[in-house]
Amino acid sequence: MTAKNSTPIPLCDLKAQYQQIKGEIAPVIQKVLDDCSFIKGPAVSAFEENFGTLHGLGAENAIGCSNGTSALTAAIIVSDLPKGSEIILPSHTFFATAESILLAGCVPVFADIDPRDYTIDPEKVAALVTENTSAICPVHIYGGMADMDALNALAEKHDLKVYEDSAQAHLATWNGHMAGTLGDAGTYSFYPGKNLGAYGDAGMVLTKHKDIADKIRKYIDHGRQDKYRHDMIGDNLRIDSLQAAVLDVKLRHLPDWTEARRQVAKAYDSVLKEKGFKVILPPEQSNPVYHQYIVEVSNRDEVMAALKAQNIACGVHYPIPVHAQPALIDKGFKSGDLSVTTLIADRIISLPIFPEITEDQIQRVLTAFLDVAKL
Repeated sequence: MTAKNSTPIPLCDLKAQYQQIKGEIAPVIQKVLDDCSFIKGPAVSAFEENFGTLHGLGAENAIGCSNGTSALTAAIIVSDLPKGSEIILPSHTFFATAESILLAGCVPVFADIDPRDYTIDPEKVAALVTENTSAICPVHIYGGMADMDALNALAEKHDLKVYEDSAQAHLATWNGHMAGTLGDAGTYSFYPGKNLGAYGDAGMVLTKHKDIADKIRKYIDHGRQDKYRHDMIGDNLRIDSLQAAVLDVKLRHLPDWTEARRQVAKAYDSVLKEKGFKVILPPEQSNPVYHQYIVEVSNRDEVMAALKAQNIACGVHYPIPVHAQPALIDKGFKSGDLSVTTLIADRIISLPIFPEITEDQIQRVLTAFLDVAKL
């Protein structure tokens, strides 16, 4: 058994990230405070423009929102899908994906996932399409993109909308195309622990369609035509200037942070794959960004206890599939065969991954993990 090390290794080290950029953060926050432009100010416009440009779109195609859930909800609502129509999504995701569908007045239908990378399986989606289906909502889980070629072909065949839940996939690509740019709309979360995280809640919608962008921008601002004229029932889902200012600073670092994450994943992969452990196996079209690093074990509770004893944080994303959540289990929502989703729910574990993790910390994690983990 490995001797205990008293220095903690977090799952995600936001303190280390802050220390790296604190000199850049303070001035932009101070400027927002000095300008007293807290809502829809220049900081919001700048972040939208920079985020949109980074994704090959313009500022008008990037709409800052209050969080990732509101971003996805708004994107669906403004599409005017038939009330009660069905949207196919994976059950292996955070609850907010299904929550957004329900808030938008649609019905979630759960499809199984590909065991290689845990993204939604297009063949399982195809088997669930009916005359009541209006859209597909792939989730680019753990920072790896779903098969957008197959899903878009299916959507075109059946005249379906595609909403990319890119909450974990900042700068991930599929055949060189960034997450959030291949469907009718793509939505992002900037929850603090995300690869691009705010200092609170924030989100974003990307869309190539001007009419969708215009509707979303209006919807999230009370349906305004101007300050006191409203021609649609909207909501108050705007991003605030302080969060936009912070995110704009962090956006400049995101490419470097992303490459660092990929190198950490490569270091884990080189050891764990050789030992026979099942890790994320992205298809060649995908260049993931590793929001989480996932490995499967048969003795998860024992592994997590052993890591905790070594002051190494770990997690499970996600132990309860969405279709089995208490809020939904008795609702009778449809699903296909979810055997892969059910199997991995008891096997997956998330190991520490963040851009600032050191080689020594990676080796500590691997040593502690391999001391106890079983295939």
